[in-house]
Amino acid sequence: MAFVQFYGTGRRKDAVAKIFLRPGEGKMTINNKSLEEYFGRKTLQIIARQPLELTGTSNRFDIMAKVLGGGVSGQAGAVKLGIARALVEADPNLRPVLKKAGFLTRDPRMKERRKYGLKKARRAPQFSKR
Repeated sequence: MAFVQFYGTGRRKDAVAKIFLRPGEGKMTINNKSLEEYFGRKTLQIIARQPLELTGTSNRFDIMAKVLGGGVSGQAGAVKLGIARALVEADPNLRPVLKKAGFLTRDPRMKERRKYGLKKARRAPQFSKR
């Protein structure tokens, strides 16, 4: 018997999520912790589960995610994109639904780099006449 597993990578800001989808009963594990344990805020849990809720596949797959970098909000967005990509790999018929909802589009917004002569990306040192 072959081991069935689907993979998707999600990125958001500086966060990267590697998602493994396996047939199962809907368990979600992120960095060896449950979804509720890893994302304490309810809104982040909802964001991470959106592709599953939209396609109605929340009880068909077990999800194992490895997330690194960025903050919790960026990580939730990365998990969302990774799950959407893995679902498309599992069932290509879900692509139009996920595409229409915007779950397959990578958010290109990144932190702006710091420029020399400035304290941050745009913040100049305080001006003093004397």
